[in-house]
Amino acid sequence: MTKPIRVWLTPTIPNPWKVVLVLNELQVPYEIVAFRFDDIKKPPFINLNPNASVPAIEDPNTGVVLWESGAIVSYIIERYDKDLKLTYPDDRVQDKHALNQWLHFQMSLQGPFFHHAGWFNFLHPEKIASVQDRFNNECKRQLGVLDGVLEGKEWLVGEKMTYADLSFVPWNDILHQCIPMVAEDRFKEIPNVQAWHDRMTSRDSWKMIADARKKAMEEQDLAWTGMPQGMPTYQEYLDKIAKGDETKADHKGD
Repeated sequence: MTKPIRVWLTPTIPNPWKVVLVLNELQVPYEIVAFRFDDIKKPPFINLNPNASVPAIEDPNTGVVLWESGAIVSYIIERYDKDLKLTYPDDRVQDKHALNQWLHFQMSLQGPFFHHAGWFNFLHPEKIASVQDRFNNECKRQLGVLDGVLEGKEWLVGEKMTYADLSFVPWNDILHQCIPMVAEDRFKEIPNVQAWHDRMTSRDSWKMIADARKKAMEEQDLAWTGMPQGMPTYQEYLDKIAKGDETKADHKGD
């Protein structure tokens, strides 16, 4: 019997949810360890990932510990997708490597640029128009690439949904939290991306994530920014974390 894979995450960061989405689709048992961003540079998590970023996984079935969401997704597909539900066989060389190509596109472009757009639009203490334009326009350019590739077809590669498609869902789902816009209008000018996104978010695998994320955010009393409810600015949040660490250090000396 497969033991549950432990998935470490902070609820509002999208990258871990792509891992959970793939696990849901493959029906691989897992357990979520949701913790506050305050603790991302502290044990026990820092012992798993010295880079202090989520997600990380511990697989008790193999002893594997991994971080970086793309590496984790590749591992899960290789180890647990024996029926090739979300990938293609080795003899479909073009398709198999195209899946990896799109995963790299998502990891190197979508994730970082959406993250930076969100930072400079909503969290950075200074509003720098040229920087905001740079990241906003790049996010829109990438979505345009996806919209063009999806013209006349349902999925990025081949005839079925794969891990490449799924990897884009969590960041696309919060596009309006990266670029200022009305949530309902986020895909207004990219109808192929809209239809593609809707196909995936209508699945039970995504609905399970929406429920789990909402529950974890409520338990930690988090706003969508990842900060505690009522926290005015990100700098004040960092100051609060630092102050808490100093207090703990003082108590250790008592």
